[in-house]
Amino acid sequence: MSERTLESSTPQIGFLLFLVLGAIGALTPLAIDMYLPAMPTIARDLGVTEGAVQITLTAYTAGFAIGQLIHGPLADSYGRRPVLILGVFFFGIASIVSATTTGIEALTWVRTAQGFAGAAAAVIIQAVVRDMFDREDFARAMSFVTLVITIAPLIAPMIGGYVAVWFGWRAIFWILAAFSVVVIALVLWKIPETLSEENKQPLRVRTTLQNYMRLFKNPVAMGLIFSGAFSFAGMFAFLTAGSFVYIDIYGVRPDQFGYLFALNIVAMIVMTSINGRLVKKVGSHTMLRFGLAVQLVAGIGLFVTWLLDAGLWGTVVFVVMFIGTLSTIGSNSMGLLLSSYPSMAGTASSLAGTLRFGTGSIIGAVVAFLPGGVTWPMVIVMSACSIVSAACYWLFGRKA
Repeated sequence: MSERTLESSTPQIGFLLFLVLGAIGALTPLAIDMYLPAMPTIARDLGVTEGAVQITLTAYTAGFAIGQLIHGPLADSYGRRPVLILGVFFFGIASIVSATTTGIEALTWVRTAQGFAGAAAAVIIQAVVRDMFDREDFARAMSFVTLVITIAPLIAPMIGGYVAVWFGWRAIFWILAAFSVVVIALVLWKIPETLSEENKQPLRVRTTLQNYMRLFKNPVAMGLIFSGAFSFAGMFAFLTAGSFVYIDIYGVRPDQFGYLFALNIVAMIVMTSINGRLVKKVGSHTMLRFGLAVQLVAGIGLFVTWLLDAGLWGTVVFVVMFIGTLSTIGSNSMGLLLSSYPSMAGTASSLAGTLRFGTGSIIGAVVAFLPGGVTWPMVIVMSACSIVSAACYWLFGRKA
């Protein structure tokens, strides 16, 4: 079946498909955020410091970053479904082992393996959507899928906190294991093999490295990747420092912080809806420019309100604008990137995911190392990210 034939027979973009794709993409947000509230309990139960438990989170993200580079080429060679199913299967096995482990060293290694396996879902979901839909439909579908995935880290800490109190921290990993079984069942039921035979590439290390170098050497591809990456990194800056800025500096009560955070999701819902309605009419480039423009206004607005000392709401309004653009920028930049590389969409998705996650982690670490008790580290870094993101597109990515 040719790629064009496959695209002409793609399924309708429906709510059920969004839920299935969102469930696949939610594996890693749940694996990271569900057990955050239980980390002090884990430290006490295993008799270790909180820092030792925090290393298990770093281990997961390290495995996740490495896994993205490997699962993409595998999916381009052997197909999307087998790599996805095996990745989720081993994610579930790692969850079971995590639930039964008795030592922090074992938990650290198992969490590394879990992150490696979970990366399959993060990478392949974008390649699957690219195979199913053309460029504009990809951007439309991924914007809604991104929204579903975004909800996971919002509810995961609440779920994890209640589960840890009622049933103990090990129950969190049992839930992840059960969820992986559900995801496999959904893949078998709803997700077909989307990679056509003629687009499969032989798995050769040299070829894989050449494909990565081909992307690295293409300024248009790197412009699109880093445009999305720095937009994503701006959110990391907020996640790193936002609660301290709102609560410690502006005096927001901890039980009210969640409401302010929810405004970001409302903005993302609005922007996602706009993108879904317009992208087929005006194209991915136009919607990406729109998202970058809104984000740039938000970044500059944050800087100006900081200079003017405009207070809480001066900051909140522009943070909401900034984060609201994430799904619009991310889905359209990936749509433009993957449409240029249909035969190596998995590899392109792998590199984009690794660089996006890596850039966000570095930016978050920079904010964490800057002075605390002041607003300027978050504000200046978010402003800089909006400028760099827009520059990457206008200097390089717009030529896609």
